Amino acid sequence: MTQVNKQAIATAFGRAAQSYSQHDELQRRSAHGLKAFLDAGRFNAVLDAGCGPGANSRAWRETGSHVTALDLSAQMLEQARYQQAADDYLVADIEAIPLPDAQFDLVWSHLAVQWCASLPQALRELYRVTRPGGIVAFTTLLDNSLPELNQAWRAVDEQPHANRFLSQNEVESAMAGWRFRATTQIVTLGFTDALSAMRSLKGIGATHLHSGRARKPLTRGELNRLELTWPRERGEFPLSYQLFHGIIERE
Repeated sequence: MTQVNKQAIATAFGRAAQSYSQHDELQRRSAHGLKAFLDAGRFNAVLDAGCGPGANSRAWRETGSHVTALDLSAQMLEQARYQQAADDYLVADIEAIPLPDAQFDLVWSHLAVQWCASLPQALRELYRVTRPGGIVAFTTLLDNSLPELNQAWRAVDEQPHANRFLSQNEVESAMAGWRFRATTQIVTLGFTDALSAMRSLKGIGATHLHSGRARKPLTRGELNRLELTWPRERGEFPLSYQLFHGIIERE
């Protein structure tokens, strides 16, 4: 089990609550991928577990679902409430959801479980609050995400600058014993320079490292080394994300 400082994660995402929607191209493209893979119609009761500022909650609500928005960050939940994204709002940890069993027809958790200490525990909780015949739909990041960032930082120091995410085998092992299907998706975003690419991570709150290491601001020399080492694509500075979409059917 990864040691995770949940308060630090909530704080990092809370700081990004108002800027999140300006940096959410990854979230939008990834959510479209999960929804296409889900390939299902309307659900009466939906839990959006790790709702962020509420874009997915609002999308499900607009289909006629009764939506409960859940997030570890009170500030993110406040943004969702401000957007009138859901019907109910709950500040809570996905690994310990304070709700009774079998409440929802769809439990949707998009790009949230990678911040949990234990993926198996998170999925057990999501499965528990799903009604028999219902569905858990989730997306997480895989371990070969952000190769460009990691390559560039190696020119500066040997410290980790992105979290180590789970492998596809590890994610699938966490679903062992359940009826599930899975697919992967690669999303690559292009930026004009290395600093813009790194700011996109900060803009969505994804800067908290599980290792808890705090780093001093970049010097001009370090930024120059990052720029020189960052692999280019068509003149842009890419950031690539490998996404895992999982669908679990509750029996």
